[in-house]
Amino acid sequence: MTPKDLPLKAYEDIDFLNSSACRPVRLQLEWLYPETVMEEKKIDSTIVLFGSARTLPPDVAEKRLAAAREALASAADPAAAKAALKQAEQQVDHSHYYQLARDFAALVSSDCQKHCSGYRDFVVVTGGGGGIMEGGNRGAADVGAESIGLNISLPFEQHANPYISDGLCFQFHYFSIRKMHFLKRAKALVAFPGGFGTMDELFEALTLIQTHKIQAMPVILFGRDFWEQLINWDVFVEKGLICEDDLDLFRFCETPDEAWVYIKNFWSYNGDG
Repeated sequence: MTPKDLPLKAYEDIDFLNSSACRPVRLQLEWLYPETVMEEKKIDSTIVLFGSARTLPPDVAEKRLAAAREALASAADPAAAKAALKQAEQQVDHSHYYQLARDFAALVSSDCQKHCSGYRDFVVVTGGGGGIMEGGNRGAADVGAESIGLNISLPFEQHANPYISDGLCFQFHYFSIRKMHFLKRAKALVAFPGGFGTMDELFEALTLIQTHKIQAMPVILFGRDFWEQLINWDVFVEKGLICEDDLDLFRFCETPDEAWVYIKNFWSYNGDG
């Protein structure tokens, strides 16, 4: 008789690992792998940057605006071309947030990692994609510093930007585990204008701080005009849905220097690395 081929070991059987029965194992691995790598990389604390994946770098936004103007001049469908032009104008208007994210990340990373020996504090971590996330990782790369990207598999928008540090780019399937990694080492959360994803992360973090599930930390919203136009914060208080003191859980900032000074003062950080 011919000996039968030995079956795969359980951990070598990809179909089994991808099965419903192994979901708890996959959840555990999505926690364990990045945690192990960040320990090895000596990442002690982080600053989380959130914001729209659709925010363009200023130079790219300007090129798209110029192209939209040219397209309107010879458009067969003027209505559609005008709508495209309006969107391009909005992209130019919001592109300064990309630059703010880049400048903020460069400032923080330069201050914290230029003399770093041993464990690293205030390492920039983003969702790893484009837009504001790219700006954050790019700013750290500008000054030769480490930064982290926590990517997640999505049907659109999400791709790993090229500015994430080697070895610190992770890919997630489960939002829940990704959220845990965002806040595990966080000492500040900085939110730029964004969509549903940004709102999700922002309000979850505020809820966790409000309910003392995580330590208090600076929560900074860049662009007061945007946030106050989007959300009537006082209505929460007027309707008795939150306490007035809860509005102190976050603050508005307009410049990287203003935000970084606030974070340093909150933690009494002296910048020695």
